[in-house]
This record gives sequence, C-alpha cells and structure tokens, in this order.
Amino acid sequence: MTGPMVRIGDVARAAGVSTATVSRALRGLPHVASATRQRVLTAAAELDYRPNLPAARLAAGTTNTIAAAVPDPAAWFNATIVGALGHHTTAAGYDLLLSGVANSDERRRFIELNGVRSGRSDAVVLIDVAVGPDVASAFVAQGGCAVTVGFRTAALSSVTVDNVAVGRTATDLLLDNGHRRIGLLSLSSGDSLNFSIPSQRAEGYARAHSAAGLTPDPAMTVSTSNSWAEARRAAHVLLGAAEPPSAIFAMCDEQAFGAMLAARDLGLRVGDDLSLVGVDDHDQSRLVGLTTVRQHVADQGVAAAELVLRSLETATPAPQHIQLDTELIVRDSVGSP
Repeated sequence: MTGPMVRIGDVARAAGVSTATVSRALRGLPHVASATRQRVLTAAAELDYRPNLPAARLAAGTTNTIAAAVPDPAAWFNATIVGALGHHTTAAGYDLLLSGVANSDERRRFIELNGVRSGRSDAVVLIDVAVGPDVASAFVAQGGCAVTVGFRTAALSSVTVDNVAVGRTATDLLLDNGHRRIGLLSLSSGDSLNFSIPSQRAEGYARAHSAAGLTPDPAMTVSTSNSWAEARRAAHVLLGAAEPPSAIFAMCDEQAFGAMLAARDLGLRVGDDLSLVGVDDHDQSRLVGLTTVRQHVADQGVAAAELVLRSLETATPAPQHIQLDTELIVRDSVGSP
C-alpha cells in the first residue's frame, strides 16, 4: 500500500523555501543559489517527490515548449540550425517542438496552433518561413513571442545574414577569375512563403555584373530546389545551352553538389572546365573542394535560441535584429575560363 502523494508544498516546507523556488530548482533554471538548489534536491529525494509536470505547467500558465517551423526538416541547413537551437533551449529547460511547413496553408495552421491562446507553446521560431508584417504585428499584439531566422520583419526579433552581399561575393570571385558567362542556380521559393533569400542573392549576382559593366543573360538563371537530383537536372539545362556558362553560382552547397554531378556526367572537370561557387559551407564541401560563402549556420541557431530565451524572460521585449557575418572560403572549384 502506498502512502499519500508527496506534493510540491511538502518539498518546499522540508527545504524551507517557496514552491516557486522548488519549481525553479528542479527544472534547473537560473537565479537559484547553489546551496538552495542542493537543499531542494535533497528534500525531493528524501520525500521521493515526483513532479506532475503537465499540472505544474498548467498552473504556471506556461508550457515550457518552444515551437519551431522549417520548410524541410531534413535539409542540412535547417537541421543544423535546429540542432543548435534545440541544444541551447533544452539546456534552459524547454522542449523543442518541430514542424515542417512547406506551403502557405501549413504556415497558417502552424501560426494558429501556436498562437498565444493555444496553450501549445511559449514561443515560436520561424526558420526560413516568412510571415507578413500584418501577421507578425498581430501575433505580438496578442502577447506572442517569436523569432525569425533567414528573414526580417520589423515586429519580430530576427537572425539574418546579408544575402545581397553573399550573392555579390560569390559572383565577384567568378568575375575576378575572368568569367563573363555565369550561370545561376536559384532556389525555388515554394508555395507563397515570401522566401526572400533567392531574390536577395540574385540581386547580389546582378549587382556584381553591373559593377563589371555586364548584363547577365536571363537564360543563364534556372530555379530549382536544394535537392541534389533536381539541381543536377537544372545544371544540365545550363550546361546544355547553345552558349553554356563557364561558371555557375549555386545559391546553396547542396545545389552545387548537384551541379558537380552534372559536370561529371558531361565529362567536365570542376575547377578546370567549369568553375563553381556555393553558399553555406556544408559539412561535405571541404571533402569535394567546393569554394563557398560560409554563413556560420549553427551560429544562427545559437543566436535564435539566445533571442527567444531573452524574450521569454522579458515582459515586453523590444525586437532585436542580429546580422551575422559571412566568409568566402576558397578551395579548388574555381579557376579561369
């Protein structure tokens, strides 16, 4: 026969602290003195206390859950950000709830499910899933906490890189090596997600040409996903043109890997017969000698975690916007035409 259920108040009385302090100590949250935390842990162990976490969260009006949305959870870029985000939020006592959001309907449902009144999460992180200013402002007006990664809107805290500069840096390198006909593998934007990264990187590509006194041929731009197979087919379109490019700027390294496969299909040597630049610095890029614009992907996840945790600790946080640096990593995939 079991004895009466031990409650949080019993632990508080045994440790000589408030129930709120017991809750913070057991969850590993900050601002609890080491001696106090140890006293609480000892009392909980001696009383064999097992917290009812759902009830505790309901009573506190929190879920200790952060909801994250990404277009493709399996993609390397997204998975790297989510890994860093989850590591830091879990260490702070929060669960991370991940959703794949591939189109505008799924985005709307995600926002509805994780709104302030839903009781499903305490905060939202949108990774390359853009929302319009009206939606963002309404979310904040209702008391919602959200952070964006990959795009910026005034009402929400954000983590971005300068994607125009990314496109300019990659294209300038190819132009500086003597290339004048440069193909562009653009990222397709999905179903009305207002995905601004492709247009910004394309703007950098265009600015680099303009600064060199050149006008890029529209036929040299092909949109595709970050799938190796689809990028391979798109690169075949560029390389099969009557006037093929001598170089290709791929908007992500995974597209560049597909372009490498297409070059191999055609008997072209990357770095000699075809120059190639990607973006991200994927884990496999150094293995294949890919020149790329590194955007410190894991650091974006860390920055997003810090922003969302800071926002949760502040009653009415002002939006903060962080722009991280990028870096050109020169390897073996670029040469002269």
